[in-house]
Amino acid sequence: MRPTTDIDAGIGALTAETREGGGMAGTPKYYRQKLRIIDLIAGATPGDPLPTERELAERFGTSRTTIRQALTELAIEGRVVRTQGRGTFVADPPIIAVRQLTSFSEDLDGMGLDSDVLGIEEEPASAEVAAALGIEPGSTVTRIDRVRRHEGAPLAHETARLPGSYDGLADELAERGSLYRTVREAYGVDLSSVDDEVATELADPAEAALLGIEIGLPLLVVRRVARAADGAAVEYTRSAFRGDRFRFRASASRH
Repeated sequence: MRPTTDIDAGIGALTAETREGGGMAGTPKYYRQKLRIIDLIAGATPGDPLPTERELAERFGTSRTTIRQALTELAIEGRVVRTQGRGTFVADPPIIAVRQLTSFSEDLDGMGLDSDVLGIEEEPASAEVAAALGIEPGSTVTRIDRVRRHEGAPLAHETARLPGSYDGLADELAERGSLYRTVREAYGVDLSSVDDEVATELADPAEAALLGIEIGLPLLVVRRVARAADGAAVEYTRSAFRGDRFRFRASASRH
């Protein structure tokens, strides 16, 4: 049985005024319910469970489809967390700013960063990877596949590809944590500039499972090409960040 929380205490006060129409003519039905759910969780504690979609629909006099749409938008905004098989909970998301010319590890240094290394192996470069790195398709690249975590919560799925072979990379990376620090200190590869392309994509089943989110929720996807001082590309990385956990910050200078 779901424990009683402050959210339950507030539902009775809201129920009478949440029938469709309620003085908000012209506003989409789901958006009215979204605003009411925001009011409902305003005084709640992060981690508190929300009533089920059915319970909210019954108490607010609307459809489960409308409630589901409202909850989905709240999840995208990071106000609630929806976990398959468990329910919906009040969120307390850490907002992480990712900067240029730093790695994710360096941005979160000292903030409870952890990584699950899913695999490190050599593979032939695809056409996309070859174009990004300025090498011939089929050339050897080293792929590093990781899930990045903050205080145990999955925040990003990162796949980096480096041209050529890196003997002993798994041990070197385990010792340092940061890929940029590893290639600099262990292999003498220093980064001078990066080009970042930022877009949004919807989580597919595999990535949703890795990040603990629902299929189809937005991801902030950054494709980065890092270059050495001579302009040679030394890294091509696709990083898929949870849209409810990240902001991307970039700075520029004329000189």
